[in-house]
Amino acid sequence: MLAPVPIWQPAYIGLGSNLEDPVRQVRCALQRLAQLPRTHLVLASPLYRSSPMGPIAQPDFVNAVAGVLTRCEPAVLLAGLRELESAFGRPSVRERWGPRVLDLDLLLYGRLQLHDPQLTLPHPGVVQRNFVLYPLADIAPELEVPGVGRVHELKRRVSAEGIQRLP
Repeated sequence: MLAPVPIWQPAYIGLGSNLEDPVRQVRCALQRLAQLPRTHLVLASPLYRSSPMGPIAQPDFVNAVAGVLTRCEPAVLLAGLRELESAFGRPSVRERWGPRVLDLDLLLYGRLQLHDPQLTLPHPGVVQRNFVLYPLADIAPELEVPGVGRVHELKRRVSAEGIQRLP
């Protein structure tokens, strides 16, 4: 008997870079997301420039959000994102809030709410980070963030300070 094929699930991925030509890094990463197994890139937001978070002096980030349909389980999709980060040169040991060639965050996976040591969904930073909410609102303003609210409503609650949509 064949194992059941998982149904397609919508997922949203945050992308960010502030090293080695960040615009190129994010654009290339979007292309590579389209090549993940059992995953289709459906939507990609415009790029945004944003101020870095945290206490470390570093260049501004370039951010975007991608919408995908996937048949991968959340942990498998996350593992694929980590492999993609490594392929772009991101070390496995990461400095919190430090500069990076590529950062990929699994923001949402369907309507799943998950609190696991390896993965929390929705991503805990979604509701407070303008560099996530602004690009996400460009591609999915009516999206319901499970347990939190609609993206366009959440966007209104965060400041636009430090973020700029790129041409």
